[in-house]
Amino acid sequence: MKTPRIGAALRRRAAPVPEHTDGRDHAVLRRAAGLCLDYPDRTVLDRLPLVRAALDATAPSDAATDVRTFVAQLADQDPLRAGEHYVAVFDTRNRRSLHLTWWSDGDTRRRGHSLAALKARYRAHGLNPGEAELPDHLPVVLEYAAHEPADGTALLQEHRTGLELLRRALTKAGTPYALLLRAVCATLPGPSPRTEQEARALSARSPADRVPADLAGPELVGLQPYDSPGGNRWPL
Repeated sequence: MKTPRIGAALRRRAAPVPEHTDGRDHAVLRRAAGLCLDYPDRTVLDRLPLVRAALDATAPSDAATDVRTFVAQLADQDPLRAGEHYVAVFDTRNRRSLHLTWWSDGDTRRRGHSLAALKARYRAHGLNPGEAELPDHLPVVLEYAAHEPADGTALLQEHRTGLELLRRALTKAGTPYALLLRAVCATLPGPSPRTEQEARALSARSPADRVPADLAGPELVGLQPYDSPGGNRWPL
C-alpha cells in the first residue's frame, strides 16, 4: 500500500489544526480517520467517497491533507492487498496496537477496570455499548470523539502518550496509516512530541493515580461502532 508519494508525506512535519478551526472540522477529521482505521472491508471501501466529500468541505489543514492522501491510496489499492497490509500492521505486534488501554495498562487486570470505566463513560452520554469491539479500540474512541467533542478531546488527551507512541511506531514502519495518527494528534492541543521520551512524559501518572491491579475485574467489556441517539452513525 505504498506509492512514491507516501515517503514525502510522512517526512513532512504536520502542524496542529489551527485553534480557530470549526469544531465540526475536528469531528470530520476524527470520524474520517476512525473509519479508515477499521479493517478495510467492503463497508469501509464503499464509504470512501463519502469520506472524501466530507474532507473537501473542511477548512484547509495539514491534517485534512493527510487523511485525504490516505483515502486516495486506499481507494486505489487492491482490496485483498489492503486487508493483508492492515493485518500485517496492526494484528501481529502489540507495539502497534489500536487498543489505547494496552498502552496505558498493558496486559494486566487493571486494564479490565479501565475498559469498564470507558464503557460506563459512553453510556453516560447515551451511547449504546455492544460486544463487537472493545471500547478502547481507536476507531470506536474516534467515533465517540466526533459525537462528543468536549469529552472526546479529554479522552484522547488522557491517552495522548499511547496515541503519540503509536504514531511514531507507524511512521517507523513506513505505513500510510501513520498519516491518520498524525491527523488525529494534530486535532489535540499542542504540538506532537519529537522523541519517545517526550511522548511518554505527556500523560505520565503517578502510582497513586493508577487503579490497583487487585481492584480490576477480569471482564473485558466491548462497545461496537454505534448509532448516535438520533440514529445517524456518520454525523457530517
